[in-house]
Amino acid sequence: MARLPTPDQEDSGAQLAPPDENDSGARLAPPSGRTELRDERARAALQPLAAGEWPVALVVAIAVATLLALAVSISTASVHELNRHGGSLYGAAFLTLVLVGLAGGMLQKRYWAVLGFEALLAFQVIVTSLALVVASTLLAAAGCVLSIGLGGWLFWKLVRVMGRIQAGLDRR
Repeated sequence: MARLPTPDQEDSGAQLAPPDENDSGARLAPPSGRTELRDERARAALQPLAAGEWPVALVVAIAVATLLALAVSISTASVHELNRHGGSLYGAAFLTLVLVGLAGGMLQKRYWAVLGFEALLAFQVIVTSLALVVASTLLAAAGCVLSIGLGGWLFWKLVRVMGRIQAGLDRR
């Protein structure tokens, strides 16, 4: 596909170069705009996590995952006839293992573990938001709002932690 001449080539009568065999005739993307420059500056400003550094959000996430795993395992062991209450032993064991795995991964500052925990937080915020719609008492509504607020705060704070973990991976 032949390229169109630029205005200076039209005026000077310059010949067009033959198209490259890999050229599809598509125009190249415009140079980076303000958004890309801002994103690049933000990435450059991120300092990787130091060896002994433990951001508060990461410590809170590890504690929450560990406490949830402990609560699920204790409640599973203490409820008789779990099936009658809408639960299953295999589901509880799976959830406990997932939470323990995420807590262990976050303890080792693994990106995948923080990302997985954030996915669980996002799910929790969405489900709690739906529960808020059908809350029948003020106490239930207040509990939903508190859960949404705390889950959203932790989610937001873990985004920066993930960026710092990834910055450390990129600079190795």
